[in-house]
Amino acid sequence: MLDEHGYRPNVGIILINAQRQVFWGKRVREHSWQFPQGGIKSGEDPEQAMYRELEEETGLKPHHVEVIGRTQDWLHYDVPDRWVRREWRGHYRGQKQIWFLLRMLGQDSDVTLKCDFEKPEFDAWRWNDFWVPLDSVIEFKRNVYKSALDELSRYIFSEDELVKAHRIATETFTQAMDQAVNAGLSIANAMLGNTGPINGNTAAADVKHAARTTGEPTK
Repeated sequence: MLDEHGYRPNVGIILINAQRQVFWGKRVREHSWQFPQGGIKSGEDPEQAMYRELEEETGLKPHHVEVIGRTQDWLHYDVPDRWVRREWRGHYRGQKQIWFLLRMLGQDSDVTLKCDFEKPEFDAWRWNDFWVPLDSVIEFKRNVYKSALDELSRYIFSEDELVKAHRIATETFTQAMDQAVNAGLSIANAMLGNTGPINGNTAAADVKHAARTTGEPTK
């Protein structure tokens, strides 16, 4: 069931425990982790689909959770062609999702990944910090995950906590970028045979010099 723009209606679930950690499931026989999610069937509203998907993927029933909030509008992501079934190409663009934030009322022992309805989605699960980096999420879903976490975080964090989390995330991103740049400069330095300390300006000049001597363009 696709809308007029080629998006399949879908729900996503962010489940938190008493420590405000979030549930992550590892996809069967893969090294990627994600939140529970699934399509909305004909005749279902988003909340009905959410409860069905929750039980199918985690074994949790409505009495095991409490709905805290949901996203106001649909969040969209496009799926790269290589991930789309051949017969859907040209029609299917991706998913549009309503995200729900749930609080766990049951016990960890209530989680059951083996499902009687269909093949299991996950073969392992864990609790992670709410603001855990999204590196383990498949790339084309990361922006939607970030948008859902950002929008729903206001239900469980104070404004001061959100400001602090944003500052830490910015510092972490800056450090990661600095490390990536330094690693790149180290590789360039080694390739050029330099033995002195790494410096961004001199490395760039060395690259231009190497390009002039080899005839490669510098831009």
